[in-house]
Amino acid sequence: MSTGRKLVIVESPAKAKTIGGYLGKDYDVEASVGHIRDIPTPSEMPADVKKGPFGRFGVDVDQGFEAYYVVDADKKKKVSELKRLLKDADELYLATDEDREGEAIAWHLLEVLKPKVPVKRMVFHEITREAIQRAVNSTRDLDTRLVDAQETRRILDRLYGYEVSPVLWRKVKAGLSAGRVQSVATRLVVERERERMAFVRASYWDVEGDFTPGDEKSQFTARLTMVDGARVATGRDFADDGTLKSRSVTHLDEAAARTIAEAVQSASVAVTAVQEKPYTRRPSAPFTTSTLQQEASRKLRLSSKNAMRVAQRLYENGYITYMRTDSTTLSEAALSAARQQARDLYGAEYVPQSPRLYEKKVKNAQEAHEAIRPAGDRFRTPAQVAGELRGDEFALYELIWKRTIASQMADARGSTATVKLGATLEDGRTVEFSASGTVITFRGFLAAYEEGRDDDGGRGSSATDEERRLPKLSEGVAITVIRAEADGHETSPPPRYTEATLVKAMEEKGIGRPSTYASIMGTIQDRGYVNTRGSALIPTWLAFAVTRLLEEHFGSLVDYDFTASMEEDLDRIANGDEERARWLARFYFGDEGKTQEGLRRLVEDLGEIDAREISTIPIGDGIVVRVGRYGPYVEEAAPEGVDLSTGEVAEGATGQPRRATITDDVAPDEMTPQKARELLEQSSDDGRVLGQDPETGRDIVAKAGRYGPYVTEVLDDETAALKRKAKVKPRTASLFKDMDLASLDLDTALKLLSLPRVVGMATEEDGTQVEITAQNGRYGPYLKKGTDSRSLTSEQQLFDITLEEALAIYAQPKARGRGASTAPLKELGNDPVSGKPMVVKDGRFGPYVTDGETNATLRKGDEPESLTPERGAELLAEKRAKGPTTRKRATKKATTKKATAKKSTAKKATAKSATKKA
Repeated sequence: MSTGRKLVIVESPAKAKTIGGYLGKDYDVEASVGHIRDIPTPSEMPADVKKGPFGRFGVDVDQGFEAYYVVDADKKKKVSELKRLLKDADELYLATDEDREGEAIAWHLLEVLKPKVPVKRMVFHEITREAIQRAVNSTRDLDTRLVDAQETRRILDRLYGYEVSPVLWRKVKAGLSAGRVQSVATRLVVERERERMAFVRASYWDVEGDFTPGDEKSQFTARLTMVDGARVATGRDFADDGTLKSRSVTHLDEAAARTIAEAVQSASVAVTAVQEKPYTRRPSAPFTTSTLQQEASRKLRLSSKNAMRVAQRLYENGYITYMRTDSTTLSEAALSAARQQARDLYGAEYVPQSPRLYEKKVKNAQEAHEAIRPAGDRFRTPAQVAGELRGDEFALYELIWKRTIASQMADARGSTATVKLGATLEDGRTVEFSASGTVITFRGFLAAYEEGRDDDGGRGSSATDEERRLPKLSEGVAITVIRAEADGHETSPPPRYTEATLVKAMEEKGIGRPSTYASIMGTIQDRGYVNTRGSALIPTWLAFAVTRLLEEHFGSLVDYDFTASMEEDLDRIANGDEERARWLARFYFGDEGKTQEGLRRLVEDLGEIDAREISTIPIGDGIVVRVGRYGPYVEEAAPEGVDLSTGEVAEGATGQPRRATITDDVAPDEMTPQKARELLEQSSDDGRVLGQDPETGRDIVAKAGRYGPYVTEVLDDETAALKRKAKVKPRTASLFKDMDLASLDLDTALKLLSLPRVVGMATEEDGTQVEITAQNGRYGPYLKKGTDSRSLTSEQQLFDITLEEALAIYAQPKARGRGASTAPLKELGNDPVSGKPMVVKDGRFGPYVTDGETNATLRKGDEPESLTPERGAELLAEKRAKGPTTRKRATKKATTKKATAKKSTAKKATAKSATKKA
């Protein structure tokens, strides 16, 4: 019986809500909430499957690399809901994103739902009423080539991770992971830090002066550039080892620079040359995924993950086009909209005669989609959306709008003038000063937008001379010297990567794809390979050990060109030029014809790996850093007092190498031999004796430990020698957060060691006496009375709180639930689904958003202060869609592996997966 209903499935609730508003009442628009199934880990597989060909990887490498898929436990309820809706539908529209991952999600839905009604693939790159209506009326078949490419990527990553990661577990540290792109990205960051560690600073001097041809209004600044015809060395003339790259330049020291500065003030200075040439600057191309992340980092201080999260919300709510793209092209409608808007806002002279077209100039660029731009055939200005968007969403929309409009505007034009001044000093030397300035006569696209710049780390590049006006000068004009000063400089090491510059480097090398950049930035930080200091990415010592092992034993897997070639091969599979099973066979088993060694052989033929050597990084002067089981530490390679040639130990020396833990606040390039010796001295220090405990007579010592400063008592030899039940542990206590180790006194130390403190006795309703104690715990200071605990507001209260104050706290009703006793961190307004007020609260496991019915933990990158109502509603909607969290239970029921039928609307038959019964 025909119902006339149509089921449309998208990925996210926000997308479903927006599209549902554009389609008629005959359409049910539902979200799958991302992928509904994946390759399980071996521990999640049924016992009979574990014993079969899928048991090791979840992939049968001997039968065409068939994958075993199961519906995720938290998606079973969703799948049941989709099946129920499908029963009442006459047509199924799969409206997931139009990239490879979206195509794969659509295929998985098809495989699991097994629809008996017509299936249509609905694609669009923007969510506007017009675009959705066009998409629903011009559907296509599922593109199995895109599915093949995405599934190849998934299987490739599973094989890579499951073969290589165990090597890291055995040789470096348990629980580590390797990844096809994450390991290469980590290597980039490590290599940059190695360059910084090897860098030798060089000092150089020059002279800067203020000059004028007449009055002060004509004053300009010039810098010394030549001495006796030789160019004066600047930072860019020095190699990373601190030496000059060329002997043809003059390296000024402080004395020479000061002599010239003093002599030039009494010398006759005149203009020796004036050069003027036209200046033209073209606008940047519209945003791709990588350039959007870079510019959002520079201008909005957004991480890659946050930039993409905000962009996703803008896309799903119909403000911008699809945000995962490496294309810089604009549709004809978008070109017309941008040009017309630029003409209306700035004037006809600001728009060139014909539209600007941009070609992508990075490796492996794909032109499948449009660039990221405002949605629609007519763009809404930032002023028009200001009432709908707030915070980061408005800022990012404005950035995208400006960049799109500017990309279709005229060049900025002007002129650049260079003036050279000459003088002969008293000692006969000739010197030359130079000054440059650019005057913009027509701002062109700069009226709308100017691209940000990455910091070059101060490596000697001159600051921009744009908008610096020089007076009108001609050769031979006498110049008065107002000021001349010697100026000293030091070369700087290569700047560390930021997320923006790392994405740029990966894109230039052809590593990764638009859909992976943000997740890779998150992965290398979450896995402990990279830390951040401000926006700079700093590799951990763990990353050094892992990278070295991969470079020495899996060199091809972390080779930049090889990784880029894999991306090209995946593109070939997506285009139908390569068959996925054959390609995976070459990758895993090798190709004898091309002498290409496969992954399996690489792992089998590793040979002996010296785990200790792999995790050792020499830093000079006989000192090394080692990555141990409990973290990095510095060690003397040659123990103090030991003659390495004879092995003899000097009198009074232990013969044992000294070691010291390295804290996270010391970056690898800061771990110099001098810094290492400081740590070794601190580590060998037995602590500062504060005095004796008057009750026990034991010394009380203050020390710096691995987990922070603490105080402890020193047991006498007899007490320390006691064993088993008679063993005595020394009392130990951490310092409060506001205490300073250097100024700690004995009285305070004794107070710390006295904790937990008995505040007094409380009388219960039945007349019994119960002790109240003040204690410091994992989640901060608190009171305890029997099994009843109450939080304190400060550590100082542990010493100061009185019995009366404690009883007053217990007289208050105990707040129940997560964060119920704390005031909301932020109020977000009413939830559009429940209609109840949304608030952000601080819970035991971190901040979360709630409407009183549903709680959703904030994700990494979500800040309570900047959380928008839209983001809060999105988190709650995702949580509702997932349903309540349930524990996985082992099942005794054997699961039969089903061979997957031919892909629906397939262009070729491929046995693709086995599906676990829902």
